[in-house]
Amino acid sequence: MNKVNQPINTKNKQRGFTLLEVMVVVVVIGLLGSVVVQNLMGNMDTAKLQKAVQDINGLETSLTMYKMDNYKYPNTEQGLEALVEETDIEPLPRRFPNGGYVKRLPADPWGNEYQLLNPGENGDIDIFSMGPDGEQGTEDDIGNWNLGDYQ
Repeated sequence: MNKVNQPINTKNKQRGFTLLEVMVVVVVIGLLGSVVVQNLMGNMDTAKLQKAVQDINGLETSLTMYKMDNYKYPNTEQGLEALVEETDIEPLPRRFPNGGYVKRLPADPWGNEYQLLNPGENGDIDIFSMGPDGEQGTEDDIGNWNLGDYQ
């Protein structure tokens, strides 16, 4: 007997995993991984749509502030850039704050610029993303006229 009161010639048995056990674990991890990836891919599209909705809401708020200061929205030619830098295209703004109405214009989730139409086809002004296809006038355009469809 040794100091721990165990017989000295006790064999240490080492038990490993069988090939079957390892294969079962690999299959289970693969199934879980495929479910997670599918859920993440669906959430990615939803997240992009929500980002576009938030950006358009923010731009619409900034344009409202612009109108309050200048009594009209920037026209299509002036575009959304009129929120960042004072435009030199007629009609010139009466008041323009230091730093503009926004620091910089966001890109839509698909890497394109947001668009402004004044007068709008769907309201006084149209602020929109051309959506994933990047083409104006298609059914995947996301604008201030159809935001309720994405909320």
